[in-house]
Formats: sequence, C-alpha cells, structure tokens
Amino acid sequence: MIVLGIETSCDETATAVCRSGSIISSHIRSQAIHEKYGGVIPEIASREHERYLNNMVSDTLKDAGISKEELEGIAVTQGPGLSGTLITGVCFAKGLSLGMGLPIIGVNHLEAHIFANFLADPTLEFPFVCLLVSGGHTQLWYVKNINNYQLMGESRDDAAGEAFDKGARILGLAYPGGPEIEKLSKGGNPNAVKFPRAMMKKNNLEFSFSGLKTSLLYYMDEQKNANLKDVAASYQQAIIDVLITKLKWALAETDCHSCVIAGGVAANQSLRQGTKRRLSGEKVLYPDLSLCTDNAAMIAYLGELYLEKGKQSEIDFPILPNMKLA
Repeated sequence: MIVLGIETSCDETATAVCRSGSIISSHIRSQAIHEKYGGVIPEIASREHERYLNNMVSDTLKDAGISKEELEGIAVTQGPGLSGTLITGVCFAKGLSLGMGLPIIGVNHLEAHIFANFLADPTLEFPFVCLLVSGGHTQLWYVKNINNYQLMGESRDDAAGEAFDKGARILGLAYPGGPEIEKLSKGGNPNAVKFPRAMMKKNNLEFSFSGLKTSLLYYMDEQKNANLKDVAASYQQAIIDVLITKLKWALAETDCHSCVIAGGVAANQSLRQGTKRRLSGEKVLYPDLSLCTDNAAMIAYLGELYLEKGKQSEIDFPILPNMKLA
C-alpha cells in the first residue's frame, strides 16, 4: 500500500510517502521565523503550513518516483497539537482525499512517535516501555500492542522539552532551547550546580520540571558571574537524571527488558549516552534523529498500518488539539 503522510501539529511542515512499511520519501520544513519570537506563534505557524504544503506534497511524490494517482491512502495528524496548524493540515488532506477518492485516516501524533521506533528497528517486538519526551509531553507508556497502551506516569506541569526551552530563555539562548542548552553544555561540569530533582520517591513514575526551571531562574539572579557552561550542563543533567531513573523504574515494574525513547528530546546525545550507560542490560532503542522531531514519516507509517487493517476516518472527522493516547 502507498500512503501519503501529512504532519502540521506545530511548527514543522512535513510530508512523506510510505510504501509497504518503508519510507520512500520524506520532507521536513522547520519554520525558522519563530526564532525571533522565542517560541511558536500559532497564527504564523498556520500560515506557513498553508504556504508550503502543496509544493511539499508535489516534491515528496516526485522524490518517491510516484504519481499522485498511485496513492492508495492519506494519513494526517489529527492531534494533539495547535488548533490552527492542525486545521491547516487536516483540511488540505481532506481536500486531497475527496478530490482523488482516497481513504483518509486521522493519526494520533503521540502514537506515531512511538511507532517511529519500528522504522528504526523493524524487529522490535511487543511489549515494551516507551519514554515519550518532547516539548509538549513527558510520559511513560507500557506498550502492549498496537492500540493497547497503559499510561504509567506523566508530567504534572512542564514537559522536559518545555523545561529546556524555558531554561534556554533564562540563559539568554535561542529557540528551540534543547539543542542550544546541549551545545552550551559541551565542556561544562554537570555536577557544578546542585539543581533539584523533583518527585524522586522510589517507584513514583510522575514527573515535574517547573521547580527546576524556577531554581535556575533564582540561581541566575543570585550568581551574576556564573559559568554558563557549568550551569547549562548541570541543568541538562538534572532533567536527564530524572528521565533515566523513571524509565529504569518503569522497566522494573513491568518486568520488560525493551524500551524505546520517542519525541524531540530523544535527539539529546547526553540522554542517549546516559541511557546506554545506566540501562546497559536492557534493549534501548532510539529512532533516527530525523524521526525524533515532528515528521510525516511516522504519520505515513502508522497510517498505513491502520488503513491495511481496514480502519479509516469519516471525511468529517474533527481535529483534536488535546487528543489522548489512552
């Protein structure tokens, strides 16, 4: 089956084509226009998606070496995400579906992030634990099978990626904050500043990062001549310590020996190295860097799985900005 995937949940415009479980073409256009605002402006993001989607679909099909007449289905992000950006992608996909008489399916963005790991390793087997960590979500999932997920814990306030973004703003760094803090951390001492690790009682699988952000703010107010490399490295380490510890506890609770890391923060090299070191006896899988941030490859792949099972959406399906996984 040949499926076109469309992703517009936030500030990446992405299109991809999946054929028989393999991605044959994938394009991502990040919206650099938001950098000067220090965060995503929803209305601008929607306009950028509308501006580029048509040409990106055409280019993606051309790179895949197929015509639009060869498409057999369309998958598009239904949620969660920003209302305006979701509407842009869903309306475009619906128009294409109606115009070409193709089945369409709305895809859960979070679920797609989990299944991106099957693109990284097709031999991955159920069940496994997933640490889903991004700018909008920090969650631990027990993935028993497709469409069978148990939420084990999530953030009570800021997501880890949000903590990186807010921390970067405090340090005077650019947006998005995660890569900027990671860059500044190189050569810094991760033990120089004792930042707090919240909710670290044994087997508590919930997260909280708002206090960490506040601690950084107070520290920078008090330490006018702080070594920024050390501060960034210590701040990053505080986030990573919590993520890895909770993942380790989740594996023990489920008696699983396989876990995957999904979402934009999965691209962080310190997180990858720390997980490899502290979970050396377990199978730990990361998607390729191109599949960590928002992308359409994961949407097309999961969409094809569902379409092949005979599942599709009615043409009037709604966007779900607060869409849940379970």
